[in-house]
Amino acid sequence: MMKQLENFTVEENIALNPYCFLLKLVSNVSLKDIKAGQFVNIEVKDIQDRILRRPISVHDVDYEKNILYLVVQKIGKATNKLSKIKKGESLSIVFPLGNGFEIKGQKPLLIGGGVGTAPLYLLAKKFYDKGIEPKIIIGARTNEQLFLTNRYNALGQLSISTEDGSVGEKGLVTSNTLLQSDFDIIYTCGPTPMMKAVALFAEKNNKPCYVSLENRMACGIGACLCCVNENKDGHNVCVCTDGPVFNAKEIW
Repeated sequence: MMKQLENFTVEENIALNPYCFLLKLVSNVSLKDIKAGQFVNIEVKDIQDRILRRPISVHDVDYEKNILYLVVQKIGKATNKLSKIKKGESLSIVFPLGNGFEIKGQKPLLIGGGVGTAPLYLLAKKFYDKGIEPKIIIGARTNEQLFLTNRYNALGQLSISTEDGSVGEKGLVTSNTLLQSDFDIIYTCGPTPMMKAVALFAEKNNKPCYVSLENRMACGIGACLCCVNENKDGHNVCVCTDGPVFNAKEIW
């Protein structure tokens, strides 16, 4: 798949909660090659200690209007600067990067934690467009960290878990009652401990599980090697090119 370097224009920058914001970006080129689970690399200018681009997972794509939606978490200088970008400004973006999710199964269960929930939206939409309504579990520490839950709810059966019980079921996603329902495949993205717990659950229940790793991916093309991860066989895999999506059995 051919990678492209293009300038996108900011149409909207919407604060979702104190921690995350949504960028609506429009392009003059087709976005038809972007798959659910892939990511883009954004140039954030005038950040002294950041030469390389910032990787952000794809939240949604409007293929007809060439609009890209990104949910970004404010973590460091680059993402905090990005959170202040205004309508009409331009962003240099490399896309599409990574391998993305394969659309498999007839009864998918999607499990997201924190900002890791973001890439699961386009995946849920892909299933929905095929006439399959996925089951979706979203986890967060508190209600304050949730975002766009109504969008996920429109595509399938949604259940929310919060650690403090402020909304939905109290506890971790691994104790959510939807795990007791009927499904034939699991897709998950979020903090590594959460994904490992989900992968273990899938293995015990003999269900295929695909995980989207969130390693630091600076270059996006496998050159800088800062995202290298050891797989189950002890071999190194480059998350930005071999992943970010892996069969859980290959990694853990």
